[in-house]
Amino acid sequence: MRTVILGSGRGSNAEAILQAQLAGRLGRAQVVQIISDQPDAGILALGPRFGVPAQFVDPAPFKTKLEGASEARYITALHACEPDLIVLAGFMRVLKPALIGAFAGKIINLHPSLLPDFPGLDAIGQAWRHGAKTTGCTVHRVTTEVDGGPILDQAIVPIEPGETLATLTAKVHAAEHELLPAVIARLSED
Repeated sequence: MRTVILGSGRGSNAEAILQAQLAGRLGRAQVVQIISDQPDAGILALGPRFGVPAQFVDPAPFKTKLEGASEARYITALHACEPDLIVLAGFMRVLKPALIGAFAGKIINLHPSLLPDFPGLDAIGQAWRHGAKTTGCTVHRVTTEVDGGPILDQAIVPIEPGETLATLTAKVHAAEHELLPAVIARLSED
């Protein structure tokens, strides 16, 4: 299962996927490309470390979405990879219908809450400030509804009394690093 990872940041979830691949825990999935919308993103440095091509694809002119020419650049770059699966791992852009349609049913996203609770940005902070007793992370299929696609799996993270936002964030990230590779492995066997 040819897998492409899209990310915008340091790439901790991409690294968890690549570590799982090295350890033989990614099923029949094989990461064939890393793409970032940030030219200096840490995720791009993972490519040389793990022997996977990594590239920046310009998302201009918008800061939070892919639309028009930028969307066309992403569609072209993704088609060149011939992906069976596209994994949004900290990709901080809203995908529009043309890109979603070009890869219908092949795009999954990792979100740091138990959807449908706390969609959108700062989900961990939202749960913590809300006083929730539990939070976690969700892997779901991407549809035109932001954070609203069918849920594939979730991991629950308890919020302990006196929990700080920093400790909760670390716990959610640890859960993400286990959940996302496990879902990819399961999808590769379907």
